[in-house]
Amino acid sequence: MNEENNNHYELVEDTVSSRPAQRRENPAQQEESGASQSGDARNPVDRLFLDKSGDEASNYTGDEESERDYRPIRQSHEYRSGCLGGLMYFVFVLCLSVVLACLGWMAASDVLALNKKEFNANVILPMSIFESETVTVYDEDGNPNGTKRVTHADIDYVADVLKDAGLIEYKWLFTSFCRLSHADTKVAPGEYELRSTYDYRALIQHMTPFSGGAVTVKVTFPEGYNMRQMFQLMEEKGVSDYDELMAAAADYKFNYSFLTDLEEGDASRLEGFLFPDTYEFYVNMQPASAINKFLETFHYSFDEEMQAQLEESGMDIRDVVIIASMIEKEAANDEERALIASVIYNRLNTGMPLGIDATILYVHPEHEGAPTAEMLAEDSPYNTRTRIGLPPTPICNPGLASLKAALNPASTNYYYYALDLESGTHRFFTNMADFNNFVGTQDYGG
Repeated sequence: MNEENNNHYELVEDTVSSRPAQRRENPAQQEESGASQSGDARNPVDRLFLDKSGDEASNYTGDEESERDYRPIRQSHEYRSGCLGGLMYFVFVLCLSVVLACLGWMAASDVLALNKKEFNANVILPMSIFESETVTVYDEDGNPNGTKRVTHADIDYVADVLKDAGLIEYKWLFTSFCRLSHADTKVAPGEYELRSTYDYRALIQHMTPFSGGAVTVKVTFPEGYNMRQMFQLMEEKGVSDYDELMAAAADYKFNYSFLTDLEEGDASRLEGFLFPDTYEFYVNMQPASAINKFLETFHYSFDEEMQAQLEESGMDIRDVVIIASMIEKEAANDEERALIASVIYNRLNTGMPLGIDATILYVHPEHEGAPTAEMLAEDSPYNTRTRIGLPPTPICNPGLASLKAALNPASTNYYYYALDLESGTHRFFTNMADFNNFVGTQDYGG
């Protein structure tokens, strides 16, 4: 047994002695060296996270911050929330951009009339939605240079009418466009035929005078119509309102020489100068513009030759028109006009009352037939049976033939005329006896 132990001891001795001699190291170095030797299978990165036993290294000291600091790095909750918030913000911006793009496209489609079903619609802009004001006009240097009248339309009303007609979709957008383009001073009263394919700019352009979009109507005025009858017919045809026409006739300043001496404020100043003819008016036209058509035609119809005859006669143009208006109401045909004119001038020259019943009937527009005894007894400046001279105004609007007859009366000795009921024409007489005898043969009361 001892021998075996000795042998064993020798074996261990030999084993130990067979190792190279090693330098003694301090404990710390031995621990580090042992770690190096025992960790041959681990790389340096693993040794940062594993202890000697191979478990996860821990420097936990009881402090939560310390423990958290040495844990493996993980994505925090705030990081994940931040990513989610950024994604949501991106989606929100994208959706908002899509919505704005859609709204922009819808607005552009309305402004430019894109992809609209084609149809026509009539819209009416009444005079009541317009207001006028006097504004100062400035020259290029900014100095006041007079005044002018400017008319403004109620754009909200215009937008409502267009929207109701299906011509626009967005009232707020149209009114904004109008305010930027000053459309309230461009559109005018009237009835207009507009197309759904008109963009905003075209809609405004076609609601202006002479644009081609206005609805028109032709009206024929017979010779001998007075101003009231003409204005009533214009109202019936939808041209303008009767009261507004009368107001314009009284107060509007028309720039014609034959109206120079006639004071404003009385509509009758235009009686006789509204030349009868066939006219084409805009529906719901401005009253002053409609009246101007008559006056313009009178101005050009009263040509240079007639003007020369007027100057040669020494008469006032208004007196000539008054005489022409009586001729128009009395004459049965063109051949009689110059003869009736001669009777009127002969009576005026001798101081006789004209005795023309048509002047009395002028102030009784509702009466039909011959004047009554009460009318004939009235103390009126239009009663030419009791008053000497011309009535104060024309009694109708004469045509060109009567105007020429008033300037070129026939040269006769006639002072009387009476209607022949059988022929429907007038008979002329130089004396009262012959006149009375003929009248006795006629049954004017029937």
